[in-house]
Amino acid sequence: MKEKICTAVIISILVFSSVQAQIQQGNVMVGGNISNMNLSLDNGGGFNMTLSPRAGWFIRNNLALGAYVDFGLAAAKGIKPSINYGVGALGRYYINDPAINVLRKTRFFGEATVGIEGYNPSAGDNTNGLGISAGPGIAYFVTPNIGLEGLIKYRGIVGFGSSPASSNLVFGIGFQIYLSREKVESELNTNMSSNK
Repeated sequence: MKEKICTAVIISILVFSSVQAQIQQGNVMVGGNISNMNLSLDNGGGFNMTLSPRAGWFIRNNLALGAYVDFGLAAAKGIKPSINYGVGALGRYYINDPAINVLRKTRFFGEATVGIEGYNPSAGDNTNGLGISAGPGIAYFVTPNIGLEGLIKYRGIVGFGSSPASSNLVFGIGFQIYLSREKVESELNTNMSSNK
């Protein structure tokens, strides 16, 4: 019985340590989110989806800075497609508090973006200009290097177009791959050597 308890404690410590190790200074995260995915099966139905690839570098433990790209498309038969786009800077902070992160393999985080964005529906007002977003999310680490995510963000755009401003709530699911600094440097060195 004591051996089982000791084994369980050691495994718990290793899992917690491995999750914490992925959000340490120098590591890299690469992945993306899918939001607003909809495929209508009705006659004349449409398709709607937004892809948001992102990459970040942990400049401090729990704090990553990087870049994002958004591309959204909504199309239906006989209607001009609606397009959303965005590109800019990304900041993400992971909360490292055992009282908040109730499950061992989870981390809550806050994410904010700022960049050039546009909302161009097929009908109605469009806005293109400065886009900002912020909101909370949760990452569940399936393995020490792969996290599944859920994210809710407020997104606003201020600029020009038929409407000077637009805003919405974005619900996204996705994943991130977390790579250690050593792994990234090793891959870069290997690629640099093979290109010579």
